Amino acid sequence: MRPAWPRWSALRTDVAALAAGLGAALRAAGLPAGPDRCERLARAITVMRAATVAELHACAMATMVADPSQIDTFERVFAALFGVQDGPRRPAADPVAMRGDPNSEPLPAANPATGGPGLPALRTMTADADSASSGTQDALPEAPAIRRVASAAERLAGRDFARLSGAELRQLAALMRELTIAVPPRRTRRYQSSRNGIRPDLRRTLRQARRTGGEPLRLARRAVRERPRRLIVLCDISGSMEPYARALLQLLYLASRGSGGAPRGGRPRTEVFTFATRLTRLTSTLSAASPETMLAKAGQAAPDWSGGTRIGAALKEFNDRYGARGMARGAVVLIISDGWETGDPALLGEQMARLSRVAYRIVWANPRTQSERYRPEVGGMAAAWPYCDAVVSAHNLDALDDLLSALGAPRKRRSPETLSPPETLRAGTG
Repeated sequence: MRPAWPRWSALRTDVAALAAGLGAALRAAGLPAGPDRCERLARAITVMRAATVAELHACAMATMVADPSQIDTFERVFAALFGVQDGPRRPAADPVAMRGDPNSEPLPAANPATGGPGLPALRTMTADADSASSGTQDALPEAPAIRRVASAAERLAGRDFARLSGAELRQLAALMRELTIAVPPRRTRRYQSSRNGIRPDLRRTLRQARRTGGEPLRLARRAVRERPRRLIVLCDISGSMEPYARALLQLLYLASRGSGGAPRGGRPRTEVFTFATRLTRLTSTLSAASPETMLAKAGQAAPDWSGGTRIGAALKEFNDRYGARGMARGAVVLIISDGWETGDPALLGEQMARLSRVAYRIVWANPRTQSERYRPEVGGMAAAWPYCDAVVSAHNLDALDDLLSALGAPRKRRSPETLSPPETLRAGTG
């Protein structure tokens, strides 16, 4: 007997969010449903114009399952998400044949006022049921309520990273993967051929003139070659910064493996360091297979995770071992910390001044600056404030736009002696 398939609507449905949500659920169940399979699922839904859950099941079975041993797990997860009869079963007929099957559930008409029945989603990703679909169709007694993945993503994007659970943070990975970290390019002393260059290339002009009997009919030009600047991240992993550190390290991992980058200079070379009571280099962890593996390796490599905070001592160690030897020269430095210094604030100010003399730009991400009443008047933040080119909150996904803008902004000449304030950006105000 054919299982009872509930109805769903493709109208106003984010196919990418649907594929990402199903992929996240399958990965949580142990299947290797990576971004490549989610992309194939979204493409299959679009090409086949899937309009029923049966057609969606056929597309998902063809793209998300690679071995017969994975079918039982796939069927169990799919049944929990879309309210179909639980238990393993074989794939149904192909979607083209099912379109002419009178027993398949047709696509219900959408209500223009409510936007249609909506999209099934993970129960953990949503909190409110979509009541608009109940008035247009008969709900199954055992079927879960129809949810909206897009609405859930919007709610999570506005929540503070400190209030997100580990599962909710993993759900934001699909949105973080779309972000691009770009830094200003760096001019080198070398030149490259360019049609819009202002410097004539005499050698290339003469070589081209050999094709025209020695007459230089076209003047070749050269332009200064540019390359991406190095991005250095110093992340505070003390107890007060632990949830923010996990979120921003996940962002750096996903951005470093994405296809984005600076439009002219390409993807920046990223060096990641963590500190609490000591400095630890974690650049090698960015090559992990998944964000969860990267965070697990970072926790093992940094023995002071969730410990105290000695920003000045950690910054001094970085300047002595890496920064002064060339790593920070001309680089964009991102410091992620709330500024709670348990050591000597004067040491922090001294090392910040030392770093500002070699770095191209210093951006400080402090979640406490999200408050309008925040003032850097005491402690380590007061000592570091004059040497920062920009201060952002980066406390939730919406505030990451300010962080990315600050990293990609050009350098502004500022004098530390005048104590001129840096650019302070908050979500919704920058």
